[in-house]
Amino acid sequence: MESLKGKQVRYLRSLGHHLNPVVMVGKSEISETLLSSVDQALSTHELIKVKIQEGCDLTRQEVAEILSSRCGAAVVQILGKTILLYRRSDEPKIDLP
Repeated sequence: MESLKGKQVRYLRSLGHHLNPVVMVGKSEISETLLSSVDQALSTHELIKVKIQEGCDLTRQEVAEILSSRCGAAVVQILGKTILLYRRSDEPKIDLP
């Protein structure tokens, strides 16, 4: 995925502020099932929150890197234990500035 510009990142962060996490990364860490869930959520919503739970042994940066590279998404924000991911779908729902 191409990198996002500063204005686009700020816009996506404002949209993601009110979202609830749709995927949780826990003790089993990153499996094929989790990757397919993230991929499907990105296809449906374009912008999703991923929550890292206490049992996860990976750092939040490692989780963000793995999810973004394997799903072709851009990391918009890492805040606390929450990662905001964006991937444009075939029929875009979000118009980036």
